[in-house]
Amino acid sequence: MTTETQGKEDIYADIRPYNDSEIADVIRRITHDAEFIEAMTKIRFPRLATWAPWLMQPLVKQALIKKWAGLNSVAKVQDEVASYMQGMINTTTSKVTFCGLDQLQPDQAYLFVSNHRDIAMDPAFVNWGLYHNKLGTVRIAIGDNLLKKPFVTDLMKLNKSFIVKRSATAPRAMMAAFSHLSAYIKDSLDTGNNIWIAQKEGRAKDGYDKTDPAIIKMFYMHGKKQKIAFPDYIKQLKIVPVAISYEYDPGDISKARELVATEQDGKYEKAEFEDIVSIMEGIKGKKGHVHVAFGQPLTEEFATAEDVAQAIDDCIYRQYYLHPSNLLAAKVPEAEKVTFVDRQAFEDHMNQVPESLRERVMAMYAQPVFNRAKVTA
Repeated sequence: MTTETQGKEDIYADIRPYNDSEIADVIRRITHDAEFIEAMTKIRFPRLATWAPWLMQPLVKQALIKKWAGLNSVAKVQDEVASYMQGMINTTTSKVTFCGLDQLQPDQAYLFVSNHRDIAMDPAFVNWGLYHNKLGTVRIAIGDNLLKKPFVTDLMKLNKSFIVKRSATAPRAMMAAFSHLSAYIKDSLDTGNNIWIAQKEGRAKDGYDKTDPAIIKMFYMHGKKQKIAFPDYIKQLKIVPVAISYEYDPGDISKARELVATEQDGKYEKAEFEDIVSIMEGIKGKKGHVHVAFGQPLTEEFATAEDVAQAIDDCIYRQYYLHPSNLLAAKVPEAEKVTFVDRQAFEDHMNQVPESLRERVMAMYAQPVFNRAKVTA
């Protein structure tokens, strides 16, 4: 790492991922974090964690210290993540497919803007496609609302995540935070680092993927400061829309439950370790066929942020892979062609959904079909 690069990264020290020189200390800190060990024990051994935490927590701690002892660089962390990914894919998916990767150039850095269904898996599957096509993995945007525990922040920043400061409420503080973020994104692209960011804040819990124009306006803040015309700056960013579709969403029940609670009570209060549980739910839960479609980089002359957002939405709706689960939920004529095996699998999946939430979950799976209809009519 050159002095120039180090200096640039220091400007963004409050939001950037960890460097090679920081990895070993961070690993040591995480494996000695009592809350992290407690959380991992509860997730890995839920019963024993309750009845014999004094026995299980030290065992989990020692196992992690031994397993992660050799992690001392970003590349090694990525290799470790890749090994976890392969195991997860083998056990929770029927297959993982990609399209559109041939449109990307290895000597270019792209700003990938995707629909958002899963906190950890969305960028992970994007990375899986890039990694196996010898393209650079992404720096991942993650909201600070998810980083309520120090160990969560450490884990995310170990895996090339950078922080989106959403907690600022004062107008001046918000402007400063988003301007800083905008500059970091452009600097990352200029230095050859791909970026992944969700099309809007929070997962699409109702299946309705919609890009927030505010995200596009944030992208342009740095360009505006440099007095670069909006259409020209958007072209410089090389925005690539990405449509990620899961045949089965491991978080469908919890998302439906949150929607119902919000509707009934006006808000939803998360439990202490709920974000970690959601991440583990997405990793360990059944997904069926996962498809990731990379669109072409946006090169049009866009006049407004709303125009860019609409272009991203249109691309995602067109390229979203419609699984049997989507077609059956939407009850469209194409559903008649679904095989008996796929139909039975969907029925089995829906039978596991509490009856009070079944209508919500069905609507969640059906929505991408209706989104597609909007742009193909």
